[in-house]
Amino acid sequence: MSLSDSDLARLARLARLRLDPAAGDALKSQLTGILHLIEELQAVDTQGIEPLAQSPHLQLRLREDRVTETDRRADFQAIAPQVENGLYLVPRVVE
Repeated sequence: MSLSDSDLARLARLARLRLDPAAGDALKSQLTGILHLIEELQAVDTQGIEPLAQSPHLQLRLREDRVTETDRRADFQAIAPQVENGLYLVPRVVE
């Protein structure tokens, strides 16, 4: 499938893009290449192949789950303009 100038103009209008006429030919060529790649992918026979989200043979490296940072909430809240019950108070911005 190749794109015509009217197809490109319609896509630009739908995407609310203003296209530079000088860049139109290059963009049309790139989009046409993408569409051809999609056609090639759709032509691949995938009958009998189970969908796969993750390889069952892949073993992730795990790290020890331990705390590496100290609790500094009191330090941070000490310099905050307003704090109440451990929460930062901020001015209302929506009325």
